[in-house]
Amino acid sequence: MQWLTIGQMAKLNQISEQTLRLYDKKGLLSPSKRGDGNRYRYYDIKQSAVLDMIQYMKSLGMNLRDIKTQLDNKDLDYLGNVLHQKQRQIQEQIGDLKMQRRAVERTLESFERYRAAPRDGTIVLEYIGGRQMYCIDTHNNFYDQGIEVYEEILRELRNRLSQDKLPQIYFCNAGTILRQKNLLAGHFYSTEVFVFVDREFAPPDLITVIPPGNYLCIYCDNFYKEKEYALRLLEQSKQEGYIICGDYLCETIAELPVIGSGERGMFLRLQIPVKFH
Repeated sequence: MQWLTIGQMAKLNQISEQTLRLYDKKGLLSPSKRGDGNRYRYYDIKQSAVLDMIQYMKSLGMNLRDIKTQLDNKDLDYLGNVLHQKQRQIQEQIGDLKMQRRAVERTLESFERYRAAPRDGTIVLEYIGGRQMYCIDTHNNFYDQGIEVYEEILRELRNRLSQDKLPQIYFCNAGTILRQKNLLAGHFYSTEVFVFVDREFAPPDLITVIPPGNYLCIYCDNFYKEKEYALRLLEQSKQEGYIICGDYLCETIAELPVIGSGERGMFLRLQIPVKFH
């Protein structure tokens, strides 16, 4: 029988000597014999089969503890249970990565919309496609409050997202709703906040669908200008003879560190759905 040194065994199996020492220490694969004073380790080439099995189980995502249990007990039921658990973990990780990818996409979309948006105070008529929102009623009229209370309302939104098991990627670019009857009366009373969501990650019973349509929009670079700009939208709608056909939305296009200082910086698109005579 030809004995292999640890270096030869490592090279033959394309792993490091350090890995072989670790397997020895953990009791997964020990040298077939040792030299004087335990200083030298010698392997039998047939042990490569065990090493192949260890590497294969590692490739399945099993940890060394589970691998040792399987090698010791040779229990297929145990191996099956470990792999089923690993399968569930991988599926969860795939879901998490999909959501993370969507969060990156949404952030990049925000950057591009901010870069392409008209300057502050610009009024435009836009066609906006259908959207899905997650909306909550805070029972607190934020138009009577400052940004401090608005921040408290956002904490409530974040908590509700968590309670409804929605991804926290949606806790960004929150907007507000002013219902049509209050808008037409010039009564700035609203207690509802929303975030746009994707059908893939939000159950239908938590989604409010916003249909596509024409919106009279004004862009706004400051939280404190909203009322003034919303009134400008109403006046413009009258001048153009538009019919307001839905609720007013204050949509946050982007929250960027380049906007504002010392508090939440928001670039807003205020919008009213309209139709023509």
